[in-house]
Amino acid sequence: MKQINSQSNIGATVIWLILVALTLATWRIGEAGMVGKSAMLLLLFIAMIKSQMVANYFMALRHTRLLWRGIMFGYFVIVGGLIALAYLRSLV
Repeated sequence: MKQINSQSNIGATVIWLILVALTLATWRIGEAGMVGKSAMLLLLFIAMIKSQMVANYFMALRHTRLLWRGIMFGYFVIVGGLIALAYLRSLV
């Protein structure tokens, strides 16, 4: 029988709880009716944190070379930046 590493399970549970809390925070921002640049940037920042956490912990990129983590981080920054740019340009 294979032993389960309880430390690994606790870490994954903590990360999952953080992701749930961030998801609830974005839901609360939407329910509060927050609008504007600051709300959009806050939501985008939270989405980027969540995507990085998923990539590092649930896709196991934290155990890979820096190159692969950099590629994923670059992807998140580029996509997030383009979304922010498109949103901000639409306000002009």
